[in-house]
Amino acid sequence: MNKDLKERTKQFSLAILNTAEQLPLSISGKVVANQLIRSGTSVGANYRAVCRSRSNKEFIAKMNIVLEEADEVCFWLELINEKKWIPSEIIDINLKEANELTAIFVSSLKTINAKLKNNSKL
Repeated sequence: MNKDLKERTKQFSLAILNTAEQLPLSISGKVVANQLIRSGTSVGANYRAVCRSRSNKEFIAKMNIVLEEADEVCFWLELINEKKWIPSEIIDINLKEANELTAIFVSSLKTINAKLKNNSKL
């Protein structure tokens, strides 16, 4: 798999950790921080699992998990932004990266699905 994307997803996880540490220590802030950390770090961790996929079916299943987690990060970042807990500039940077990663994962899934569809016609 893509070594650059492996590093990019790790850097994304680190950025999410840094963002979560800025959230308020209120009950709701702690809950959102926990959810953000879980989904944000899961993107990188599960992408590493994608890189070790042993079959196309396993690749698709694992990549769908990565996609779900990246999309969940977007949800939590949007919530944080609407609560105005962190300056929007920080949220915007993370949200941009989350959306770019989501687009990459969607593209990868479309490519593998198209390839599998074409191979099944042979």
